[in-house]
Amino acid sequence: MIAVKSKSLARLLARCISTFLSASVCVGAIAEVASPVLAINDATAKSAVTVRALRGSVSVLEGAGGNIGVLSTQQGQLLVDAGIAVARPRIEAALKGLGGGAPKWLINTHWHWDHTDGNPWVAELGATIVSHERTRMYLAKRTNVIEWGYSFPALPETGLPKVVFQTSKTMEFGGETIHLKHFGTGHTDGDAIVHFVNADVLFMGDIWWNGHYPFIDYGAGGDIDGMIRWTREALAIAGPKTLIVPGHGPAGGRAQLAEYLDMLIDVRTRVARLKGEGKSLAQVLESQPTQRYDAKWGAFVLSPYFFTQLVYMGV
Repeated sequence: MIAVKSKSLARLLARCISTFLSASVCVGAIAEVASPVLAINDATAKSAVTVRALRGSVSVLEGAGGNIGVLSTQQGQLLVDAGIAVARPRIEAALKGLGGGAPKWLINTHWHWDHTDGNPWVAELGATIVSHERTRMYLAKRTNVIEWGYSFPALPETGLPKVVFQTSKTMEFGGETIHLKHFGTGHTDGDAIVHFVNADVLFMGDIWWNGHYPFIDYGAGGDIDGMIRWTREALAIAGPKTLIVPGHGPAGGRAQLAEYLDMLIDVRTRVARLKGEGKSLAQVLESQPTQRYDAKWGAFVLSPYFFTQLVYMGV
């Protein structure tokens, strides 16, 4: 993944927000700047995939787009997300190295391509795909993400989830109990967090970006207040020794997730106050409400400028 700090892209997004341009106009205009999706795909095609053991038989693969969780058992493997398809050779090599045979299950934490683009080939290996029902809906149709200036085509039927749930689902596989939870609108309106109960490892998807400002997909029902609510719910699930895996960034624990929550709340409060005073988006951006966090959180995909606009949209 790469940092996207184009001010021209951010200005176009600001224009879409302030003038309520149609989705098709915004996507077309932003695409002329060159969508960061293309650059991210190119970077992922060249990136190494790193395997990190977490606890018990649970590992995480980094470098293939979003983080990929893997439970390796004598019954086969269960994956959490599938990364970007261009990384398939390196993902397959990493999975074979972990052992346990072919993937039997694949859980999608949400619909974004950096977590689901690999769905078709993982399904070809024999995996049954599981997701929230809204995630399946987005994957089954062409979906625009205005902020990225990109229109994502529907996945082929083979890559669509075959098992869906609404609020919760429990799975038993390879001696492990896996709880899937949905708490309403968050990063999108179809998110799932995945808790491996016995190993005590919690996968957050893109609700949490560890050490990075997160993307919020308003077009798919996400909002800043939902991100805050989901983070609180995850902290309620996590115990003192729970390993917590973000959609992007290294695994951490309660302390790191609590710090992220404090950042979200503080930035939301600052932006809401300025907006409530009648400040325009340009004036809010000029005031730099994220400044105290930028050195730590602002060097990945979303610049402080971009993240501030996303928060402004939701308050």
